[in-house]
Amino acid sequence: MGLFTRRSQNVNVQDGAVATLEVDPALAALTGDYVIDPAHSSIGFTVRHAMVTNVRGAFTEHEGSLHLDGADPSRSTASIDVKIASVDTGIADRDGHLRSGDFFDAEAFPLMTFRSTEARQLGGDTYRITGELTIKDVTRPLSIDLEFNGSATDPYGNERVGFEGSTEILRSDWGLTWNAALEAGGVMVSDKVKLTFDISAIKQA
Repeated sequence: MGLFTRRSQNVNVQDGAVATLEVDPALAALTGDYVIDPAHSSIGFTVRHAMVTNVRGAFTEHEGSLHLDGADPSRSTASIDVKIASVDTGIADRDGHLRSGDFFDAEAFPLMTFRSTEARQLGGDTYRITGELTIKDVTRPLSIDLEFNGSATDPYGNERVGFEGSTEILRSDWGLTWNAALEAGGVMVSDKVKLTFDISAIKQA
């Protein structure tokens, strides 16, 4: 059953039977405000390099919050701030290039942000959250498809929910246009970038 799925019940009244919607109590109990746990969450990316292989990386410093509504998914929201300087591909020189003015210009634009504007259920445990992604002061719409992985109480008494998902963007839409031509044709870095999200969030009292 999905996070925001409602159950239908028939209720008999004096003048006949009418159908009503009852929120599943287990799902309704998840309604509330959550803070993303950066120690158990990841925001990653994959980009084609030299037309032949993929380079993977992540932003290791980020913070965010969620509001989940177990009765009405359209009232759910998400907000995430990512520290650009935390980009990590495992190669120091490459990370330095990504932080430079050729790409993110982390000194001038230290944060990448996402602010949701809409949420809806696609079916089952899959949801789509749409919002505005800002990179280098360029703001454009972005939709992310997420799968609800479930909820649990951890050994420290924290109520957690988990989501994972992905989306694809064209980096040039946010002004990230640096590239180099290859002798055999093509370019060094693809325009298309896959973003991945694995989120664990803790419910606030």
